[in-house]
Amino acid sequence: MKSLVPLTALVAVIASAQPATPAKPITAVDRSYMDLAVNPAKDFYDYANGAFNKVAIPGEYSAYGVNQEIDERNFAIVKEILETSAKTSGPKGTIAQRVGDFYAAGMDEAAIEAAGLRPLAPYFAQIDALEKPTDIVPLLGKFYVQGTDCGFRFGATVDDKDSTAMIPAFAQGGLGLPEREFYFRTDPKSVDIRQAYEAHIARMFALAGEQPEQAKAAAQTVLAFETKLAGASRKLVDLRDPEKNYNKFKLTELDGAVPGFDWKGFFAAAQLPASEQAVLVGQPEFFTAFAELTKSEPLAAWKTYLRWSLLHDSANYLGHAFVDESFAFYGKKLTGRTELRPRWKRVLAAADGAIGFDLGQLYVKRAFSPEAKARALEMVKFHLQAMHNRIAASTWMSETTKQAAYKKIATMRSKIGYPDVWKDYSALTITRDSYLANMIAASAFNYHRDLEKLGKPVDRNDWFMTPQTNNAYYSPQLNEMCFPAGILQPPFFDEKADDAANYGALASTIGHELTHGFDDEGRQYDQDGNLHGWWNDDDVQRFEKLADNIVAQYNAFEPLPGLHIEGKQTLGENIADVGGLRISYEAFKLATANKRLAPIDGFTPDQRFFIAFAQGWRTNQRPEDIRTRIQSDVHSPIKWRVLGPVANFPEFYDAFAQPRPANLLPEVW
Repeated sequence: MKSLVPLTALVAVIASAQPATPAKPITAVDRSYMDLAVNPAKDFYDYANGAFNKVAIPGEYSAYGVNQEIDERNFAIVKEILETSAKTSGPKGTIAQRVGDFYAAGMDEAAIEAAGLRPLAPYFAQIDALEKPTDIVPLLGKFYVQGTDCGFRFGATVDDKDSTAMIPAFAQGGLGLPEREFYFRTDPKSVDIRQAYEAHIARMFALAGEQPEQAKAAAQTVLAFETKLAGASRKLVDLRDPEKNYNKFKLTELDGAVPGFDWKGFFAAAQLPASEQAVLVGQPEFFTAFAELTKSEPLAAWKTYLRWSLLHDSANYLGHAFVDESFAFYGKKLTGRTELRPRWKRVLAAADGAIGFDLGQLYVKRAFSPEAKARALEMVKFHLQAMHNRIAASTWMSETTKQAAYKKIATMRSKIGYPDVWKDYSALTITRDSYLANMIAASAFNYHRDLEKLGKPVDRNDWFMTPQTNNAYYSPQLNEMCFPAGILQPPFFDEKADDAANYGALASTIGHELTHGFDDEGRQYDQDGNLHGWWNDDDVQRFEKLADNIVAQYNAFEPLPGLHIEGKQTLGENIADVGGLRISYEAFKLATANKRLAPIDGFTPDQRFFIAFAQGWRTNQRPEDIRTRIQSDVHSPIKWRVLGPVANFPEFYDAFAQPRPANLLPEVW
């Protein structure tokens, strides 16, 4: 079971204090949000969104803007589904029963309070029963089977170098702070966060029944333990190198290649099918260090850390005291939120993670029409043609590599709205008895479903986001883009809107995800999704030189005093942002080549395209959240996801009758 503490990448600058009023219709180009006194060439984000900067952020949000407005509309639809299902309680084993019983259990605060920590008692008992260090790793394998996990990540994934096959995979993990560097930075803000984290751990142990001094000592143990795990973990920028994080071993090689870890004990306890002959170990040095900790750390320290992992991951599904304490650190301290979200929203988010595709079947019937899907597919078609044209016009890529790139574009799949084949939850038992037990059962179900994929061809009908999700993704291993119905909503997409508004607003979605296929990571995967060098060396060198320009550009951005964007850490997303805008602009031109476009509301079609793009990022964000994301996220803060792409776009300056700068960076895509 994973802790649900999402950090949605929604960033901008806070201005002042009017109450948020999202009741009016959401449109891609809204004059009332603009500040026309700002020179668009100086600060296009503020030109497009300056008036919105005065909207206050509701207490339950760390950031508030267009994404949250879409989320609220999606939430309202899903809430009605959940409440209706909870009242009617369908026949056992049906979607209505699972959805209704899950929601009813999550909303039953009296039962949750009465249960206390009882749902975790079997796990605590197994931890207490540990007698020797060699018992630790097998217990972690058993925990996966039982629906929870500690210390590292394990599951089935597509083999990066054989995209037809699924393979067991290990990756570093086990940390309670957002990223390894949080354990080592020495600036006052970082030290303060670590101290607050230690105090939070102590309060959680106290809530679990420890005496104050014991709780304080336990917190010190956990922080010291996690610091050692962090020291063995790779930095965020190093995790972005797919070749370095692809380490495939035969099971017979593991003891020699990654020594000390009880591989056989883990596989037996985790019920890995006997037919499996190989695994991926993303960061071998982490698992070697992990094994060393089973020998060097006292068994009591391990027990304390494992108990903490369970408390940490379960906090949001326990009684209000645990929920409030978790929010005090992860909500208030790290992101600046001042109010806990209403319970129904928290249960809705949990349901989305546990049985999200059950919800999705009911959601799309209300929120996504066949006509919307058809127009979205048409827009994707023009984007693919635009990407083909961009590659053809490239002056730095060789003809051989271009031909291979054309094949990659031609074979790229698009998933729009919702799956053709729905995930089957019929083997999952959901009841009204226990909220946390339902979460654990769903986690165990998903783990076993993962194991069942091993030894079988990759199921290309699988989706990794639920239909109601306001997000999108590109999978390099599958060479596919996915745009759930939840993001294909106004203002990002409106089947009745003009082309300029739709293409501009979706530049951060379709254009962005398409460009991921050719960013610094995606370019390493071929048309079939296999990781190998299909570019010649000269092309790679030219690409990296162009990418270095983007690194330098973003390194210079300073969202908070003294805190700069990490250009290397955010490179892939920045390439996708910059290239995505260019590709969407060209797709817009292709789509409207035979149309006569007139100005609307005083703006030309090109101006509307760029304004829709900028207003698609319209967001105010708390400084605490900006800081946390800069230090732990691969995306740039939102304002700079507008300023960065337009800065080197000649047609942008032309659209607003501004002189083109003399020092425009050369194009990557």
